[in-house]
Amino acid sequence: MRLIFFLLMGGLLWLAWRKLKPRDADAPPPPAPAPGPEVMRRCAECGVHMPESQALPGRGGHFCSAAHRDQFETREPR
Repeated sequence: MRLIFFLLMGGLLWLAWRKLKPRDADAPPPPAPAPGPEVMRRCAECGVHMPESQALPGRGGHFCSAAHRDQFETREPR
């Protein structure tokens, strides 16, 4: 009878421990933070605004396309 009592108590303690322990491995990862606003650049040739990641750098500033960069640099040699 004593053996059954200790097995029962051990089982209850094990269940309580499983219930109370943190479940970091089971929890889904937190969502990635949303990207912040991107800097906008103005094309030095036509004036169109575009995100900095899409703008092409050149001698006269930023450009929306390689053709506008070439036009500007041909007209404004430095």
